[in-house]
Amino acid sequence: MINTDINNFKKNIGSILEQTIKYNQPVSITTESGNAVIISEDDYNNIMATLEMLNNPVMKEKIIDGLNTPLSECINENDVK
Repeated sequence: MINTDINNFKKNIGSILEQTIKYNQPVSITTESGNAVIISEDDYNNIMATLEMLNNPVMKEKIIDGLNTPLSECINENDVK
């Protein structure tokens, strides 16, 4: 995560945003009235997709089941013929 104050962010907004977009580096910006975080659009879309899946009870259960399945019980696609 890139940490900066509002003044440095204003001076370097272009390069900071490019790093955020290119390397998915979130930016934490400190101001007198509080902090803000900027993330790339890709990261935002991934977060939204995760929230959407976890809000679907059927999908959530499948994810939990998958996490609780021992690796030895998983099928290797290369072994299936």
